[in-house]
Amino acid sequence: MDSRRPLRTFAAALCTAGLLVSGCSSGGSDSSSPSAPVTPAALRPYYAQQLNWRDCGVEGFQCATMKAPLDYAKPGGGDIDLAVSRAAATGPGERIGSLLVNPGGPGGSAIGYLQNYAAVGYPAQVRARYDMVAIDPRGVARSEPVECLDGPQMDAYTQVDQTPDDAAEVDRLGNAFQQFASGCERHSARILPHVSTVETARDMDMLRALLGDEKLHYVGASYGTYLGATYAGLFPARVGRMVLDGAMDPSLPAFDVNRDQTAGFETAFQSFAADCVKRSGCPLGTTSTADAATRLKGLFAALDARPVPTGDSRELTESLATTGVIAAMYDESAWPQLRDALTHTAKGDGSGLLSLSDSYYEREPNGTYANLMFANAAVNCLDLPPAFTDARAVTRALPDFEKASPVFGRAFAWAALNCAHWPVRSTGAPHRIEAEGAAPIVVVGTTRDPATPYKWAESLAGQLSSGRLLTYRGDGHTAYGRGSDCIDTAINTYLLDGTPPDDGTQCS
Repeated sequence: MDSRRPLRTFAAALCTAGLLVSGCSSGGSDSSSPSAPVTPAALRPYYAQQLNWRDCGVEGFQCATMKAPLDYAKPGGGDIDLAVSRAAATGPGERIGSLLVNPGGPGGSAIGYLQNYAAVGYPAQVRARYDMVAIDPRGVARSEPVECLDGPQMDAYTQVDQTPDDAAEVDRLGNAFQQFASGCERHSARILPHVSTVETARDMDMLRALLGDEKLHYVGASYGTYLGATYAGLFPARVGRMVLDGAMDPSLPAFDVNRDQTAGFETAFQSFAADCVKRSGCPLGTTSTADAATRLKGLFAALDARPVPTGDSRELTESLATTGVIAAMYDESAWPQLRDALTHTAKGDGSGLLSLSDSYYEREPNGTYANLMFANAAVNCLDLPPAFTDARAVTRALPDFEKASPVFGRAFAWAALNCAHWPVRSTGAPHRIEAEGAAPIVVVGTTRDPATPYKWAESLAGQLSSGRLLTYRGDGHTAYGRGSDCIDTAINTYLLDGTPPDDGTQCS
């Protein structure tokens, strides 16, 4: 389990073969001039290219390939091919422009999200007036994907004990992170220094121009909010109608990101437990949330000592079980599945939690993995200096993380060691984004969001000079399209006629 993971709604994850949890932010300066920047001469050929749209084998969609400089500091020193897809506005009504969507991550395929969910799941009135567009970020899915480990190697990696009990287990975990990083360097050395959020935001501006849009209209979820905010900081005058749902806080260092997210998952677990203990047959008891937490920790400890069968060649280990529980925290619609999985695990059948864990890691039934985890680490480790540089630092921080979550604290703390061995030095740093001069930007926060705690939305909305905070008082990760008429109406109205909700609007 890696705590700095992709961020997307559980419902969307099911539509696109699964992904779920948090990410990190990117560095770079905040360009806050209200005037539109002049495209540097060296980039003009890229901005002048023609997209060759073609049928991409999925009904209703066209695909194209966009060229961008591998290194924006050295245009002409090598290119990267980026995959783009679109679905034309369906009408009726006057076309507003293109609506770029990103589901989060880093590492989530925006094209997969578009083709499997957004282009059919977004409200009909929005799809009628926008071309729905997605670009897989550099290093992700169809855009020169980062590769690190093969299927069997990933199986072994995901089973490594992430709550080490002694020096030998600490060494094994450190070796696993080192082997992961070495695999990424061996297979993807060319691209690893060039997958930052800042570079992807620059790619988005190039796509905006090639689509013929004066302004970028954008809906980003989870990590996609940081990508959108980064774009706004770089190109404030080019911001159109922008929705940042499940917001991240770019001003935080990696340590705080991981600790805050640890607390977010504890909040989500408390909601799950409070619901569970009211039900007869709850696998975590029927007395209190405190008792439920104790029982879950006991289950994890038992699996640490003796994994259980799953009907697969892999047994359910503590690390896989923890990942499975984490995966189900993204949306309350997954709670029945989690209750069932926990019930069967207690009876010696770990298949349910293994299935949830596999969805988190985007593991296919044939044992192959999407590049989600590889791209996630590559972007996170480039965007911010690591939360921890060695195991001793993790050990010192354990009390803070266990205070944030008695259930998940140890696992989240040790998972945050993953960037310590990264082969490329980070290029970003924590920073505020103000985007002075940008059009109104709607920042959406959910009060009991596990992966992007609500206070991050409050912070980002406060940083952005034109930020409007829209609050969903409820459970789950992100809010748009998850059943709140209040949230959906506010966002749809903004996307369709440009009227943002009042700052501080509350929904349930």
